[in-house]
Amino acid sequence: MKTIRTILFSIFIFYGCDMFESHPYDAYVRGEKNINFTQIEEIEDKLEYSKTFRFAFISDTQRWYDETKDFVRHINQFSDIDFVIHGGDISDFGATHEFIMQRDILSELRMPYVALLGNHDCLGTGEDVYKEIWGSPNFCFQSGNVLFVCLNTNALEYDYSEPVPNFEFLEQILTNLPESVKRTIFVMHAPPFDKVFNNNVVKVFQLYLNSFPNLMFCINGHCHRLEINELFDDGIVYYQVPNIEKRTYFVFTITEDGYDYEINYF
Repeated sequence: MKTIRTILFSIFIFYGCDMFESHPYDAYVRGEKNINFTQIEEIEDKLEYSKTFRFAFISDTQRWYDETKDFVRHINQFSDIDFVIHGGDISDFGATHEFIMQRDILSELRMPYVALLGNHDCLGTGEDVYKEIWGSPNFCFQSGNVLFVCLNTNALEYDYSEPVPNFEFLEQILTNLPESVKRTIFVMHAPPFDKVFNNNVVKVFQLYLNSFPNLMFCINGHCHRLEINELFDDGIVYYQVPNIEKRTYFVFTITEDGYDYEINYF
């Protein structure tokens, strides 16, 4: 009898682990990691010499898994979209399983994509999970002669413990700017003047942005509504995409002479 109990206990220990639900903030990630790095390589290789390209912009997928799946199915129908940018708030509560579920949905995209860090993604251990799956909250990449600068602007989540936005990161880019960069697009989650943004440095932020070559426009999510505004009266337009629940996204077409945009629905 004792032998049977020992065998049953051993089976329970070695095979019964899945009976227990892991902690929502355990930050243990299975599967694909460091996605932005690999996807950026693909974008830059594919579009290095392109004079015209098109990209889609979505944001705030959070708890809207069905809508995200529908977007992926919808955008996969188009062969002329070169890449997708996700503006952040991948998760709602920063729970590990939220990131993994969204990652697995977005992995079905037929074109490369990158994802930014949102303010909801900073909850709990969310930032650690984001970094493991996608990478640094501040990154940049080049498509044709256009530099995309993707910034963490969720200052409220850091309580001034870290520089957000990170001007040192911008300085490093400016110092090492390739000669092939002729134009710039900035991507962020929270826009200037939002309560999540560090508005103590909003004017400095504007100066930095205008230090980059031929700033074309800025794009952001976060506010869950469609808006197109010139925030600083300097000719630079901010395009704000709604949350994915609204089934709305932007498509930008970049040409030698400038750009055009579409507001699309699915």
